[in-house]
Amino acid sequence: MENQRNIKKFIVITSIFPPTEAIIKFSQQDGYELVVVGDKKSPDDWYCPNTLYLSVNNQCTDSFKLSKILPYNHYCRKMLGYLYAMKEGADYIIDTDDDNIPKNNWAFPEFDGVFMKTKSNIGFINIYNYYTSQNIWPRGLPLRLIKEKGNFDDVSYSQIAIGVWQGLADGDPDVDAIYRLTSNEPCFFDEKPPIALSKGTVTPFNTQNTIIRKELFPLMYLPTYVTFRFTDILRGLIAQPIMWLYDYHLGFTNATVIQERNDHDFFKDFISEIPMYEHCEDVIENVSSVIKKEYTISDNLFNAYRILNEKKIIEDKEIFTLETWLNDLCLL
Repeated sequence: MENQRNIKKFIVITSIFPPTEAIIKFSQQDGYELVVVGDKKSPDDWYCPNTLYLSVNNQCTDSFKLSKILPYNHYCRKMLGYLYAMKEGADYIIDTDDDNIPKNNWAFPEFDGVFMKTKSNIGFINIYNYYTSQNIWPRGLPLRLIKEKGNFDDVSYSQIAIGVWQGLADGDPDVDAIYRLTSNEPCFFDEKPPIALSKGTVTPFNTQNTIIRKELFPLMYLPTYVTFRFTDILRGLIAQPIMWLYDYHLGFTNATVIQERNDHDFFKDFISEIPMYEHCEDVIENVSSVIKKEYTISDNLFNAYRILNEKKIIEDKEIFTLETWLNDLCLL
């Protein structure tokens, strides 16, 4: 990553557990500041060296209005960590979870350079097909495509700007409940050169091993009133058409974490994912219909949520929470 000045990189995690192996290892990463956002279920005596811990009490006294309206015991409170990092001058924010253990080679590629990229306007593709021959797909891929094999032979190299890098996870990667209920085979991805998606080519991305550049920070808003298994996927689907307007690309890189996943009820996950299965393709179509390059990123984000509200994909109260997020950003 560029070294012309003191680049500030923050890792943001939310956790209800005592410091996990993943958190301890992230706290030891040179050149990164770790922020952990607690919730009401988090231990009162939570502590980890080299870590800024935002307890519920810290959040209540914060100047961000978002802290007053977000529900407790909810993943969306992670956004308070994003806001803290932005307030402290972050140039990059890394999203990850307390069960993603960084490998010794944990890092991300540069954001501006010559990278391999896919063809344009393919629509949804299964990026896992680039990294493995195993029949596996990322959470959020339309179900009609889960058996299709993507063609990653027809690629080119170009000088491009990456807006978001998604690193993969070995062991128990990010897959949907249907995969876990029908197969649940572990996966260890092949090592491959980084690859970027061209405009009009879509793959879901999550909040598990992901870095975002400063210019796109408004797009980090986590939908608060959709199901838990849809929230980060919806965020990523909304972000991609907006990124294309400003010539930013979504990039994927090798698995640099091992996920030792916290316990889940797979059937409950399936129920939580139903809106994702129903709406993932509609989101891209609807968002693309209302955004314009002459608008700011924040304005396009608001217009995206407004059309999704009109289409009954999100609830009315999501708009108020989004407005609060955008207002807090304006004060930074």
